Amino acid sequence: MGIAATGSGKTLAYILPSIVHVNAQDLLDSGDGPVVLVLLPTRELAIQVEKECSRFASTVQISSAACFGGMPRHEQSAKLEKGVEILIATPGRLIDFIDTNVTNMRRVTYLVLDEADRMLDMGFEAQI
Repeated sequence: MGIAATGSGKTLAYILPSIVHVNAQDLLDSGDGPVVLVLLPTRELAIQVEKECSRFASTVQISSAACFGGMPRHEQSAKLEKGVEILIATPGRLIDFIDTNVTNMRRVTYLVLDEADRMLDMGFEAQI
């Protein structure tokens, strides 16, 4: 568990080890879900984390995607169907994509709950 002020580098504290973890796994096969799941409460945070993640992950050919509500599903769905190693998602959209077989959690071996306290405050206890 990590607790720190905003802007202190918390995101990198879990993204960099997740990249190392992905590199230690077998390559994704067609139909595989992500290896890393970052679950967070809001669209704004998902966008911010995905931006930071892609800066580092793309340099080692690791793909990432952010999935969140409030945007059309098509682009997000297309990325997941293509295959991503790191998925950054809000609970509602993630459950939607699992229920519709767009992705699965069979390969997830690295889980991050970013702002878990806030997700609980927002009523996501059952989803978490």
